[in-house]
Amino acid sequence: MRSLTQHQLAARCTALGRPMANTALSRTERARRRCDVDDLVALATALGVSPTTLLLPLPSVSGNDWRGC
Repeated sequence: MRSLTQHQLAARCTALGRPMANTALSRTERARRRCDVDDLVALATALGVSPTTLLLPLPSVSGNDWRGC
């Protein structure tokens, strides 16, 4: 993923037609706000990745086990 601040990511999502505040991103990251499909697609597009990438767990450093996002 890219190194973006929440403000920068929110601005990218807004520019893509999905208005999103940095506070909404913060709440989503902390599981205090649900992420609907429209949010998921906007976030993935803003980050330059597929929506599936955001849903899959990240591999651990050892590569033998998986951690959830």
